[in-house]
Amino acid sequence: MTDLISRMPPVRGKLLADAELKPFTWFRVGGKADVLFLPADPEDLADFLKSLPDDIPVTVLGAASNVIVRDGGVEGVVVRLTPAFGKIRVVGNEVVAGAAALDSKVSQKAAMFGISGLEFFSGVPGTIGGALRMNAGCYEQETADVLVEAVALTRQGTWVTLKNREFGYSYRHSDAPEDLIFVEAVFKGEIIDPQIVKDRIEALKKRREEAQPIREKTGGSTFANPDPPGTPDQRKCWKLIDEAGMRGAMRGGAQVSEKHCNFMINTGDATAADIEGLGEDVRAKVKANSGVELRWEIKRIGRTL
Repeated sequence: MTDLISRMPPVRGKLLADAELKPFTWFRVGGKADVLFLPADPEDLADFLKSLPDDIPVTVLGAASNVIVRDGGVEGVVVRLTPAFGKIRVVGNEVVAGAAALDSKVSQKAAMFGISGLEFFSGVPGTIGGALRMNAGCYEQETADVLVEAVALTRQGTWVTLKNREFGYSYRHSDAPEDLIFVEAVFKGEIIDPQIVKDRIEALKKRREEAQPIREKTGGSTFANPDPPGTPDQRKCWKLIDEAGMRGAMRGGAQVSEKHCNFMINTGDATAADIEGLGEDVRAKVKANSGVELRWEIKRIGRTL
């Protein structure tokens, strides 16, 4: 939709018509953005949103680690947050991170200053913006445990600040308005010996590498566990999927990982439809086998072909 770009307001960043999104995604699948916007900085994004016509949809992409971009592409404007949104700084026992900062980099920065509590971010793929949106977590911790507040922009380009309690967090979910674009967040930890924090991160990284197919074209966990952490006899997605006989199952070029069956893999030539369809195959098999209806953790955006 090259004509859509003529309706874009002036920017200091870049506006690209019919832009490929596949290279940005961890799955390496998906169609084009009608328009891709790479803002120069948060102020550039705010000014853009203030002037953008209300009828044009806006979608935000961070690292696209936990996203399936469908093969028909994404309508309207896709905002890809640039390195200007990825800065990290430390103030006392708080880490202030831009929405485009990789979760792993935030944990490493905290470790340098001996701030404990953010080690789990080393095992979360993606960026802080995504972590805020979905209450990302692993190893019995989640974003809600450490977040103080976050700064965001509304669809109209207005700045807002949300305190932790205003997110309405629950397991892998937040009630934050869908149109908010997160820009920055503040996380709080406890000051201890930096080496202890670094050792914890190394242990978590080793555990993740041994258990997950992180060297493949994959996303994060495909489905949210049916029960939140700490639930007695907690049901795990990987076990439900395994018991349903779906470990290693394939559709086109997509495969359920043999290593960890709550991960899906692009074996080389998968389409977005292959991956999403395989996920639905898994959901159907698990439902038939155990009665559990798995909830997608991976976000699916865009148009189908």
